[in-house]
Amino acid sequence: MQTESLTDASHYKCWTSVPLRYSDTDALGHVNNAVFSTLLEQGRVATFFNGMDALSGAGKTFVIASMKLDFLAEMNFPGTAEIGTRINSFGKSSVKIGQVIYLNGKCCAVSHEVMVLIDEKTRRPVLISEDTRKLIEERISSKD
Repeated sequence: MQTESLTDASHYKCWTSVPLRYSDTDALGHVNNAVFSTLLEQGRVATFFNGMDALSGAGKTFVIASMKLDFLAEMNFPGTAEIGTRINSFGKSSVKIGQVIYLNGKCCAVSHEVMVLIDEKTRRPVLISEDTRKLIEERISSKD
């Protein structure tokens, strides 16, 4: 995919707003790179959880197996980051998602993640049920 389509806000249907904190900044006065990952996590939680309950169902949870994060611009305090999340594809036990971080109308980061559904007891991958897949797809499309 071209960078332009990755950063195009219209390609993301689920949005989460997160206020930046002064403590998010580093010695250079911009938002620390580690905070970008935390912001992306907030977007994933808003997508994959319904309140405190995971959409994956009891005894199962999604974990990050892979993350690629491209920094496109620095962010500065104060402000409110907008995190866009979309589903790129489903596998048997995984889901590939795309995310962006916007600040003041500018795309500051693009991320690609692979999340794997695991059994909380065995810590082994499990199949994503059709019901779980539908719940996730409904959550994404309901954020228009």
